[in-house]
Amino acid sequence: MDTHASVKMLRERQDNREQSEEHMVVHNWLCTIDYGSQQSDYIKRRGPKTGDWLLDSQEFRTWLGTDKQTLFCPGIPGAGKTILTAIVVEHIIGEFGQDPDVGIAYIYCNFRERENQQLDNLLTSLLLQLSRTKPSTPRVVAELYERHNPRQTRPSTDELSKALESVAASYTRVFIIVDALDECQTDKRCRDKFLSEMFALQEKYNTSLFMTARFIPEITSKFDGKPWLEIRATREDIERYLDSHMENLDSFDDWDQDLQEEIKEAISQAVDGMYVEMLLRDGISTDSSSGFSWRSFTSTRWTIRLRCGKLEKR
Repeated sequence: MDTHASVKMLRERQDNREQSEEHMVVHNWLCTIDYGSQQSDYIKRRGPKTGDWLLDSQEFRTWLGTDKQTLFCPGIPGAGKTILTAIVVEHIIGEFGQDPDVGIAYIYCNFRERENQQLDNLLTSLLLQLSRTKPSTPRVVAELYERHNPRQTRPSTDELSKALESVAASYTRVFIIVDALDECQTDKRCRDKFLSEMFALQEKYNTSLFMTARFIPEITSKFDGKPWLEIRATREDIERYLDSHMENLDSFDDWDQDLQEEIKEAISQAVDGMYVEMLLRDGISTDSSSGFSWRSFTSTRWTIRLRCGKLEKR
């Protein structure tokens, strides 16, 4: 390699390094809320084949194959909405994550973090996620930084909305996935304004929206006329989960096959479309130290008591 080529290569490396550093500085200024760690945590809890029914459903396939489509997935508390949302995010990333023309962003609302989920924070998170997969910082985002950082001010809602539209327009398709709208900040009509922003973005650009919530009229009414798919814990998902965790019980080896099947049958029927929420979170054990009350499933041969997702055979 001649001297001229070597110098050119060194300069290009330096430029790339500086561009990468600028990229990081701007993005760290824009938003520090990161849902990636939550996504990783949720997807680790997925049981084998859990959620396949949703990915295989006609409603989901139509949503995936149709431009500017919304799929609203309501469900009762404990139905598994968050885990299934994580499964959808993983599926979308697997299908489109390597396509530079497709943008993907997602939000997990949580009532414990409502202060971080006001309208401007939600918009900045989406803007960050759609910007950081670009090879360089989008000009509209860099301009926000240049305008506000020296004065230690923050962009207005209108500025964020316009910037989000600008970045979305740079993709041929954008996926936005939002879990638990019912846990979003409701002060100052944040949730209503956020949904209005999302529907407006969808109207202007090729944006696919996937959203979950509990059955709350002021939320469900926003999706009138749009496709719905109710989220329920399927019997197959529950039984598969029990299959993979019941063996952790100390007395499991003493149970005959008929008893194991009887227990799975009773629990699957009792939960009626609802995952045992803490069961998914903590797994099954015989620990009985918690102060929470037990729920019992009883037959002529056995009693299974459930406390905070922990099973004990009596």
